[in-house]
Parts: sequence; structure tokens; C-alpha cells
Amino acid sequence: MINLKKFEVWFVTGSQHLYGEETLKLVAEHSQIIATSFNASPQIPVQVVFKPTVKSAEEIYKICEEANVAKDCIGVIAWMHTFSPAKMWIGGLKILQKPMLHLHTQFNRDIPWNKIDMDFMNLNQSAHGDREFGFIMSRMRINRKVITGHWQNSSVLEQINAWTRTAAGWHDWQNAKFARFGDNMRNVAVTEGDKVEAEIKFGYSVNTYGIGDLVKVVNETSDAAIGKLVKEYADNYALSSTLLKGKKQHQSLREAARIEIGLQTFLEEGNFKGFTDTFEDLHGLAQLPGIASQRLMAKGYGFAAEGDWKTAALVRAMKVMGSGLKGGNSFMEDYTYHFEPGNEMVLGSHMLEICPSIANAKPSCEIHPLGIGGKADPVRLVFNVSGGAALNASLIDMGNRFRLLVNTVEAVKPKHQLPKLPVARVLWKPYPDMKTACTSWILAGGAHHTCFSQNLTAEHLEDFAAMANIEFVLIDKETKLRELKNELRWSEVYYQLNNK
Repeated sequence: MINLKKFEVWFVTGSQHLYGEETLKLVAEHSQIIATSFNASPQIPVQVVFKPTVKSAEEIYKICEEANVAKDCIGVIAWMHTFSPAKMWIGGLKILQKPMLHLHTQFNRDIPWNKIDMDFMNLNQSAHGDREFGFIMSRMRINRKVITGHWQNSSVLEQINAWTRTAAGWHDWQNAKFARFGDNMRNVAVTEGDKVEAEIKFGYSVNTYGIGDLVKVVNETSDAAIGKLVKEYADNYALSSTLLKGKKQHQSLREAARIEIGLQTFLEEGNFKGFTDTFEDLHGLAQLPGIASQRLMAKGYGFAAEGDWKTAALVRAMKVMGSGLKGGNSFMEDYTYHFEPGNEMVLGSHMLEICPSIANAKPSCEIHPLGIGGKADPVRLVFNVSGGAALNASLIDMGNRFRLLVNTVEAVKPKHQLPKLPVARVLWKPYPDMKTACTSWILAGGAHHTCFSQNLTAEHLEDFAAMANIEFVLIDKETKLRELKNELRWSEVYYQLNNK
């Protein structure tokens, strides 16, 4: 699990010198109480760090400058306890490179009807102080999250939770490295993309390594390490009888372990956060990495098949965002449909590589023919996925921009056995219905590869798109096809006019 507690968000309160030292003292006290409460809240997964009240352009610029270079700072929560003239914020906001959450709250929940006086009014001015702050960010076209409500309200804390998780995922992308072993699947369009533009836009780099570079590391794996990992397989999964020691396919299990150890070693030595492979480029490997890809995903690595680096990076980001939450995130593919009237569903799967973090029970470890790739039968983990709320997300290169497309779904508990389908699989019903969802996805140019999430919501992904300053398209219970068509048309015009 990725430890989000190592990350910090800075709690910065705005005011000015106009109100005198006694008022500023109370502003600081109130701000520290709120920051301390947030930091102690089990609903907020990162550290919330109190920062002194900023009261001038110089102080604002300095705190923004410090946030930019602070290694563990992933974002800033700003609140205007009193009125904070917005021109003071221009210089700081111009240089701030970390995500911003504008918290529109006030210290007291209720108006003290019998005691309220002008001293109270001068101290508690966020009702218009935050509007002044909001104007300057709108005027400067700064993307930010705005959360309104009392700071002790559970719904406010949940929104802060979502934003901090999203900021952690965005922070994790900065200077991240993803490895492609081989190219993408030949002649496939959607797994291609502009890697240079992605590095400019998202902060991570993608580079290709010859499969021989990986094979060299795989072949250096010791028999002792392989034996230790094979025992781990036996302890954690239901091993197929043919894979047991002394049986005819046990050597295939050892080869799978050899590949996993080599892959993880390569990724660790190169400080990579994810990878892709392709069944069309396996020269030197005994089998396509199946169980290796599955288990490395479960450890937090991003992965996508067939060279799909955009999805691999998205899987990594979503694993960071969902760290510590019940459920998991996995590379996924819409594979086939169930068109029974009134009970339409999608069967999601892939040849081998679905993350066991979404499994509904102890996976079985099996070996079966693959039919493509021209290699030995690969070892894989086989399991079903529980029902419940979920979503699919896809990052698409539209040529003049990136689009993050999300469809909320309801995963369905399997009612039938699939004895002849030896892969991990999940059934879901897309919102608002099969016809609208699938038509909308196709009209939006959605990829066949996605990240399937059991523990993130559309809010997380919308916040993420805002941090990245990319287009966000949502297909959910409220989606109407005509409105979505218009949204896509308007977006096209917007991004043609604002191509940046």
C-alpha cells in the first residue's frame, strides 16, 4: 500500500493588517484549530500543516514559493478568515505550481444572535473575503477546487479527503518514469499518443526498452529467489494441481516467478512507477508476463498491456488516490456484452492481466494456453469480482488535447460459473443504461483499455482532470445522449480556441 501520510497539504489563511493585532491573533488561533482538527481527522489521509496567516503580497509570494519547492507538499488549502485584498495574491498565485483548494468556511458554525457585534463581524468575514479571493482566481483563470460548508461538517471533510487523494495522485506523476517493453500493439490507434506532450502536460516520462534489456535481468535471477517466490504463490493462492512441485507444469510456475522477479528488479533499479508490455514482442521470455503483471499491479505499479502507456500511468495514479481505501484499482478492458433485454451487462477482462486487488476471494493460480504471442502457456491468477459501485476511466489523446473519460457503473456479482474462461473477470452494468453508456463512450472516443476502480468516485477523477488542466467527460446516471453530444461539440470549440 502506498503511504499517503508522507504527503502534506498546507493550510494557509489570508487576512490583512487593517484589523489590528488582537484580531490577527484570533485569526491565527482559529486557523490553527482548524488545521489541527483536519490533521487529526481519520477522513483526511495526508498531513495537514498549519502555516502562519499571510497579510501582505510579500508574505503570500513567500509561502507560494516555499510550497513549490517543498518536496512533500502536494497542495495548498486556502481560506480567507477576514477580507484579504485580492491584488495582494496576484504575484503568489502567478508562481504557485501546486494544486489549490479554496475552502469557503467560517470558524463559527452559527451566528451568535444575542452577542453579535461589529468586532465579531470584522473577525468573521469569510462570507465576502472568500468572494474577493475567488474573483482573483477566476480572473486569472486558475483551476482550483472550491468546497463550501462548515469545516466540521462530515461532507466537507469527505470532499477534502477526495481532493487530497487526488493531489497525491497528481504529485506522484511529477517526474515519474514509465517503461515500455517493446512498442504498442501494431496498427492499434488508441494505445498510441504524444509522449512528449504528455511529459509537458502531466510531468511523467515514458521511454521504450528493448525486451532484451529485461531478459538480461530476468536471466540473472537466482534459483533461491525463484524458490522463495514459488512458495509465496503456494501460500497465497490456490495452486492448480499441474503446477505443484513434481508435476509436469511446475517448471512453468518457476519461469513465471523468474519473470516477476526480473521485472520487479528492473523497475526498482530504474525507479519506474509502471510499465507496459506487448504479446507481439516477447523475444527471450518463456511466456507472456501474466501473474507477474497482476502481482506488480497489486504492489502499486501502473500497468497496461499492448504498449498502452497512457492507461499504465492512469492505473498508477488511481492506485495512489485509492491507497488505504477498501477495494482496488486495475487495468481493464471491455471484452464482451450480455444483451439480455432488461439485464444488459459488460464482461470486463483481459487475456491475463487483471489486478488481484479487486478479487472477491482467494484467487486460483492456473496455467492455460493463450493462443497468441507464440510462447509457452502463461501462468495467471483467476478470480471473480464482487458487485458494487465502481467506475471505468480512460485517458485519451485527442490530438489537440487529452481527454479523461469516466463512466460510473454497478458491478454485478456473478450468477454463473465460467469453467472454460480461465481469466480474471468482472461483470458490470454501465450507467445510465447500456445503450446510452456505450453510445456515449464511443462518441467520446473512449478507449477499449481503462482503469476499473472500486474505491474512487467521479469526483476524484474530475478533480484530477482540473489539476492536469485537461478535458473531463462524465457518463453517469444523469447522462442524456443529446446533451452529451452537445457537450462534446462545445468542448471541441473551446479547445480549438484555447489550445494551451
